[in-house]
Amino acid sequence: MSLLLDSSTNTHLTCPPMELKGDRENGVLLFDSLQKQANLPTEFVWPQGDLVRTQEEELKEPLVDLAGFYTGDELATTHAAELIRTACLNHGFFQVINHGIDANLISAAHDEMNVFFKLPISKKLSVRRKPGGVWGYSGAHSDRYTSKLPWKETLSFGYQGSASHPVVVDYFKSSLGKDFEHTGWVYQSYCEAMKELSLVIMELLAISLGVDRLYYRKYFKDGSSIMRCNYYPPCNEPGLTLGTGPHCDPTSITILHQDQVGGLEVFANNKWQGVRPRPDAFVINIGDTFMALSNGKYKSCLHRAVVNRESERRSLVFFVCPKEDKVVRPPQDLVGREVPRKYPDFTWSDLFEFTQKHYRADVTTLQSFFQWLLSSKPSKF
Repeated sequence: MSLLLDSSTNTHLTCPPMELKGDRENGVLLFDSLQKQANLPTEFVWPQGDLVRTQEEELKEPLVDLAGFYTGDELATTHAAELIRTACLNHGFFQVINHGIDANLISAAHDEMNVFFKLPISKKLSVRRKPGGVWGYSGAHSDRYTSKLPWKETLSFGYQGSASHPVVVDYFKSSLGKDFEHTGWVYQSYCEAMKELSLVIMELLAISLGVDRLYYRKYFKDGSSIMRCNYYPPCNEPGLTLGTGPHCDPTSITILHQDQVGGLEVFANNKWQGVRPRPDAFVINIGDTFMALSNGKYKSCLHRAVVNRESERRSLVFFVCPKEDKVVRPPQDLVGREVPRKYPDFTWSDLFEFTQKHYRADVTTLQSFFQWLLSSKPSKF
């Protein structure tokens, strides 16, 4: 029997959030106040099916060494692709080491995240996410949802590698002021590094699937991305809530660097398994869009984040997406008489709209998206 998803129902975005008296400012939850409460507000309580804990067990995810890829070692590259293939067929999750990203840049990105989340709430609220928007600060996503709120704060912003100007720097300067120009440059550099790493991962994914090794690299070269900083405060009742609920990312792949606290869990072999933090590694997980691009061959990774009573936790997340209007369809090599198309064509902009305005990402996002697309935009079919 599956341990999942008693989430009984998906949370649609149809009604305004309930009020938590004294703990909101302009519709945003104030964690400084919430952490002092003895009891967890009901809006943060999750269904038992989502909260179920298995005995502490670590996921034996493959650790993929990229050194051989960078030096042109074909044997090592083939081995890396084989490890990725096995992981993606099973649960859609792996970690990479010797990735070429400067450790000082990673450290600087974590430092700037620490600075932001320690700002006075008034400063964070000055860049809060606007209704229906994506970029900006959010406390528990309470601007979107009414229940099963995640115990976290986030800061999200976009990255477009083909832009003629430093979009991340511009975002920080325009939203937080010139004092944050340095922060903008740190994240501009970090996003550029993540973009390059994502193209390496795309090449290895292509090799692992047996298609033209440059197919996905070319497909994503002009893509857009979403950068998110996650902050999970300590929680007095961690057994009742989650930092992030069970879901599959609707994006293509996710590149994550977590601090050393731990809390990320992957659903594999019909149970939740923890992911041990490694400072020298990046976590990679497959999302719904790449699952469609592989014609369903690779699994979109079901994962969640738990919180704890003693320690705050932080993570840097880079969501890789195609260009908004690009049609999502698998290469012909993955489609044939014996392997028909599993998903209809769609664009990332339509899926993005669906997850931002109509549906809360879970394990069935893609199926629900196609039903919505058929009913609301029948001309697409």
